[in-house]
Amino acid sequence: MPRPPAPGTRERILGTASRLFYAHGVRGVGMNRIITEAGTGKNLLYAHFPTKDDLVAAYLDRTRAWRAESARRALAGAGDDPREQLVAIVAEVARIADRPDFRGCAFRNYLAEVPDGGSAPAAVAREQLAESRATIERLVGELGVDDPAGLAEQLWLLVDGLYVQGAYRDRDERRRGAEAAVALARRLVSG
Repeated sequence: MPRPPAPGTRERILGTASRLFYAHGVRGVGMNRIITEAGTGKNLLYAHFPTKDDLVAAYLDRTRAWRAESARRALAGAGDDPREQLVAIVAEVARIADRPDFRGCAFRNYLAEVPDGGSAPAAVAREQLAESRATIERLVGELGVDDPAGLAEQLWLLVDGLYVQGAYRDRDERRRGAEAAVALARRLVSG
């Protein structure tokens, strides 16, 4: 009779895979590397995650939950004013982009890396991005501006830009870009 896995094995595997996928890309990390770095056997990994897509989807779901909590805190800290909430969203992305280990958005990175996109991980990534954008569109809709679609697009471009800059800018440049994005968001929603 096989012995039961140690408590926390699934989380250890997922934590290791998440760190590696974010740092090196999904295609750049093989299952053998995850097995080695997680200190688990192949059978145990596949018992928890039957395919690499299952593991990638779990990584993106985990990131999605973290991102949802981050956005919830940012919105709660901004009070009830949709203008302040919109600025808070951009400021929260700017805060994330200022992390020393920042390598861009896990969802955008995945979709750029695996563009054919009919997989479960692609669905998770697309849903996260659609929900994030819908939040911006909803808040812009509460402002009563003449061109809500245009304003939502401008704010979404700021968010996209903050995530993309992680791929090529050093930390000081990212910080300047983040400060500029927050200031621009404030001007856009106040006008």
